[in-house]
Amino acid sequence: MRHQIYVQLELYKRMADVANEKTPENVFGLTAFVGDLTLEEDASSCDDISLEGLEQELEEFKSDDVVTNILLKGTTLRDHTKGVENNLRQVELDSIQDYIKESNNLVSLHDQIRDCDHILSQMETLLSGFQVEIGSISSDIKILQEKSMDMGLRLKNRKVAESKLAKFVEDIIIPPRMIDIIVDGEVNDEYMRTLETLSKKLKFVEVDAMVGASKALKDVQPELEKLRQKAVSKVFEFIVQKLHALRKPKTNVQILQQSVLSKYKYIISFLREHGKEVYLEVRGAYIDTMNKVLSMHFRAYIRAVEKLQLDIASSSDLIGVEARSTSLFSSRREPLKNRSAVYALGERINILKEIDQPALIPHIAEASSQKYPYEVLFRSLHKLLMDTATSEYLFCDDFFGEESIFYEIFAGPCAVIDEHFNSILPNCYDAIGLMLMIRIIHQHQLTMSRRRIPCLDSYLDKVNISLWPRFKMVFDLHLGSLRNANVRTLWEDDIHPHYVMRRYAEFTASLIHLNVEYGDGQLELNMERLRMAVDDLLIKLAKLFPKPKHQIVFLINNYDMTISVLKEAVPDGGKIQLHFEDLLKSNTTLFVEELLLEHFGDLIKFVKNRASEDLSTSSEKPITIEEVEPLVKDFASRWKAAIELMHKDVITSFSNFLCGMEILKAALTQLLLYYTRLSDCIKRIVGGSALNKDLVSISSIMYEIKKYSRTF
Repeated sequence: MRHQIYVQLELYKRMADVANEKTPENVFGLTAFVGDLTLEEDASSCDDISLEGLEQELEEFKSDDVVTNILLKGTTLRDHTKGVENNLRQVELDSIQDYIKESNNLVSLHDQIRDCDHILSQMETLLSGFQVEIGSISSDIKILQEKSMDMGLRLKNRKVAESKLAKFVEDIIIPPRMIDIIVDGEVNDEYMRTLETLSKKLKFVEVDAMVGASKALKDVQPELEKLRQKAVSKVFEFIVQKLHALRKPKTNVQILQQSVLSKYKYIISFLREHGKEVYLEVRGAYIDTMNKVLSMHFRAYIRAVEKLQLDIASSSDLIGVEARSTSLFSSRREPLKNRSAVYALGERINILKEIDQPALIPHIAEASSQKYPYEVLFRSLHKLLMDTATSEYLFCDDFFGEESIFYEIFAGPCAVIDEHFNSILPNCYDAIGLMLMIRIIHQHQLTMSRRRIPCLDSYLDKVNISLWPRFKMVFDLHLGSLRNANVRTLWEDDIHPHYVMRRYAEFTASLIHLNVEYGDGQLELNMERLRMAVDDLLIKLAKLFPKPKHQIVFLINNYDMTISVLKEAVPDGGKIQLHFEDLLKSNTTLFVEELLLEHFGDLIKFVKNRASEDLSTSSEKPITIEEVEPLVKDFASRWKAAIELMHKDVITSFSNFLCGMEILKAALTQLLLYYTRLSDCIKRIVGGSALNKDLVSISSIMYEIKKYSRTF
């Protein structure tokens, strides 16, 4: 409040010092604020007073009640200032009086304050003592805390030491129960668990270097060694006894492996870790046992399936060999329902569709008196080999943990199969069977790949490598039989398809069928060589016919038969089929010409030589009615009879009725073209209209052609 009054007084003084002009009564202005001050009164102070900021201060105190009241009364600032100062002096005097009146109370207050200071001084002394005692207690607590931490660390170390010591004792001590089981117990699941415990103790003693320096080991180690020796001896006798069971006749080895031996596979791990020499004995005993057992099984199986073999081909069963010298009906050969199986694939292809079927059971097949081509037995034998090898490979890997054991075991069975195969292969002249075996091996390789079992990879590759040279050798025999064939002995006075060509067609179709999914370029090249050889032989045989027409008919019949057989193998056609189709077309054209010349020779010669001449520019003798009239009348008199003869000729000449009808249709169409050209030529001759009555209408010929077309 006092601060506000001083501020107001200061404001009044500044206003009084600067006021030197009068303003109207009712207008707020500098003159109204300063009252009746004159210039002379304030002249001495004008130079020292700055008006800067005055208007702003007036604006700030514009709403002040005191300032407003002063301005309304019109009192001069100096008078008002003096009044305020007097009031302040009076207030100060009043305050002094009030203070004098309260002096006693103030003295009493002073005494109370002094007593309080005394009490507070005592309190300070007491608290200082407490502080000293608390400091001493804090030091004691810190000491106790350090002792506690030290004791906690010692306790932790003791617990760790106790834990390790307990584990050490547990790992090294031999419970009496363990001794009883190892020494006197039967080999069962409990015995296996005890072996695992013993194995852990033996490993603990061997691995930890600190254990080796302990005194406890000196007491325990001899007992552990005795237990190890006893366990090794006992499980060795047990597992060898189980292995001997594999040698019993009619034992299902796979069932015994899975249901009996697999349960004791930890014994093998124990022996491998703690009885290496004994493990090697067990390993060798198993290899020797399984080698002999499997070899014996495969040898017995091979002897059984050999009785089921059906011989297909001999060294004389070649494409280009004379039929009378092939000994197809020899008593030493098993008869086939169809001897063309030597060259035709037929139902033998089903072996590839049955590739995953179980192996043959010999006594069942023998009881039904069934015989099979060798590729059936080949598939069955190798199917049995694959299944047995897969089972044995997985068992060896699981039981022994060694894949190499498999290869030592199967050295014997593979040698048995190799011995059998090496005796069969040199006497095999069945090219179709050899190619089927090659495809069977390929499918078996895919099967083993899908199983993710690589154990037979090298063996299957070896078999495949041995099959290809044999196939190539037999194939070359067929090729050589065509190239070196005696045409005179092969020729038969028959225009129908030759048996050599049928053999070739069936043989080629079989190989094409077996190569569809494989695209073997080398095989395709060999088939092209065979095709060239048969082309040459067929031409040589055709030339032995005295009549050109019979030569052409012979070629057409053979080409048509070949195309029909090839279409059964590859319906969409291959390079070889396209080749024979081109030959068929060219020879069909030749036959049509020969057939027409035989029945309409004069007409055709005239059309070819004379009918195409331009009568207006020809330098030769012009065509006359006398020249063409005999041709027209001859044709009109016998054209229907000639066509009927052509029809009979075609029917008797061609083995394939459809092919013959196509050729007849082509011949009649060509005849129509020749006669049309003759008719056009007559129209250009002077006076040719006189022959119109003898001309046969084109529509009549067309009708006749259609009549024969409806017969097929």
